Amino acid sequence: MKRQLSITFLLIFLALSAAAQKTNEDIQKQIKSLKAEKQITLTFDGGSTKIMAIADNFADSEAKSAGIQAMNFGMAFNYAGKDLAAPPETINFTFWVMSKKPKFGDAHAWKATIGTETLDLGDARYAAKTNENMEYLNFKLTRDDLAKIANSTGKIALGTANFTFTASQLTLLRNIIAVSDSH
Repeated sequence: MKRQLSITFLLIFLALSAAAQKTNEDIQKQIKSLKAEKQITLTFDGGSTKIMAIADNFADSEAKSAGIQAMNFGMAFNYAGKDLAAPPETINFTFWVMSKKPKFGDAHAWKATIGTETLDLGDARYAAKTNENMEYLNFKLTRDDLAKIANSTGKIALGTANFTFTASQLTLLRNIIAVSDSH
């Protein structure tokens, strides 16, 4: 009797575990249903899967005000195999900044306005390729922080410059949260 009960519980646990996973095929369908195929890609290299999203540029007027030519961002997370068993704890987030001379070398902290609260996302891991007129501000965000930003007005301070996520950028953030959910 105990053995049968143990086997029953094991089968229920395995069934629930399998139900809490999302396959790469399911994720591809979800990306398509979100109409995000041009911004979100899924690649499988035989051992792991990478989900990557690339946003449109921030408003030209904000870029000009910040003293840069243009800025957009990308996000990515990885998981082993072809099944997303659990949401990623962190998502890699990079601002790509085009500027004739480095703008964010000395100040590259990120703060987001969430209602009346300011969310301090810390200093970037900073890199610049001055011969390419590019700066990279790399962050590791928790899914919770990303969700807070996605559901806010999108106002941020990056170093000494201020930006507002566009409607399409906020939609992309929400889409990554949805895609990274394991069920």
